[in-house]
Amino acid sequence: MLKNNSILVGLLGGSILPGISLFIFLYLLKGSFLILNKPGIPYLVAIALNLFIIRYCFKQGKDNTGTGMILITFVFTAAVFLLKLQPIR
Repeated sequence: MLKNNSILVGLLGGSILPGISLFIFLYLLKGSFLILNKPGIPYLVAIALNLFIIRYCFKQGKDNTGTGMILITFVFTAAVFLLKLQPIR
C-alpha cells in the first residue's frame, strides 16, 4: 500500500481504520457500545491509530500519502464530532 506516493493512496489507506470502526460499532453492535458512557470513544481510537500511520508516512518521505490520510482523518473527525458527539435537537 505504501509503495505509491499519491494523495489517492492516502485517502484509501486512511479510510480503512475509520471504516472498520464505523462498520463494527454502528452496524454489528448497533450503536449500543459505550466506553465510559461516551459514544465517540471507539471512533476516536481509530482516529488516533490513523495519526500513528500518518506519522510513519511522513517519516518514510511519503508526503502525498500522508496528506491524503490527513484529509480523510480530518473529514472523519468532523463527522464524528458533528454526528456522534453533538446532541440532536
